[in-house]
Amino acid sequence: MQVILVNSRFARAKSITLSNRHLLLATFLFVVAVFLCSSLLYYLTFRHAGQLNLPFVRTIVASATQDDASRTEKYVKENLAAMAKRVGEMQAQLMRLDALGERVQGLAGVKPEEFNFKELPGRGGAEPSSLDEKTLGMAEFQATLDVLAKDVERRSDYMNVVETTLMSNKIKSKLLPTIQPVNVSYSSSGFGWRLDPFTGRNVRHEGIDFPSPIGTPIHAAAGGVVITAEFHPQYGNMLEIDHGNNIVTRYAHTSKLLMKVGDIVKRGQQIALVGSTGRSTGPHLHFEVLVRGVQQDPHKFLLAGGNPAKLAALAQN
Repeated sequence: MQVILVNSRFARAKSITLSNRHLLLATFLFVVAVFLCSSLLYYLTFRHAGQLNLPFVRTIVASATQDDASRTEKYVKENLAAMAKRVGEMQAQLMRLDALGERVQGLAGVKPEEFNFKELPGRGGAEPSSLDEKTLGMAEFQATLDVLAKDVERRSDYMNVVETTLMSNKIKSKLLPTIQPVNVSYSSSGFGWRLDPFTGRNVRHEGIDFPSPIGTPIHAAAGGVVITAEFHPQYGNMLEIDHGNNIVTRYAHTSKLLMKVGDIVKRGQQIALVGSTGRSTGPHLHFEVLVRGVQQDPHKFLLAGGNPAKLAALAQN
């Protein structure tokens, strides 16, 4: 590369030849000069602004500092507002969880004094050393809050499932025939093999006989729907109640039926009167429990009425 210099003082034009090495050296020196000037300017202005007493520098520094403070304050306010919103949501979830816990507590039969949802559980431990302490930053605290919110929501869903299951079991237990239909202290004939009172042969008795005077009230062993109310050649005036879950109770030899087919009966409601109709030797109630059409020992259900564990097992079956 040639550079031609022309001037009136020169007798003739002069030319200078620049090689690539000269150009690279010039470029390098220019970059170094710019860097040194920038560094010197930064050092003089921002490092010694107070000593130089330059008003415009102080203004620049103050403006930059104020902008940083404003951005920091805005960031903190935005995060505090978001966390306050999340804390409010968690408080509402905890109130709902407390109410749900009290309902589950009642369904499970847990006494309030044994587990109080409104009291904080006891906590403690040795005082940690300085090495064991860790300061939470804004981002870490936000992450911890998010995880806690998800845990509360997950536990709330779990408690809802538990409540539904307990409620279902409670409803099922109300539909199990666990109330003795006649208020008597003994039975004249139990479930199983016995000598038939008419033929004297060894036959299977499919229910329990409760002897009682004619006209004694008969009560439903559980809630359900009347599916049979008729006279039967063997059972006499007979009533059958469907309790759901393939469970049916049968009340036979009654003197009078107080319900008709399709009636909904409540647990313990009076449904008939003791009699001696059909194949009977005297006034009594013949009581049967059928599961999927097969007679079961009624004592198994009546005894479970006072045993929550047995009752829960029957409800699940």
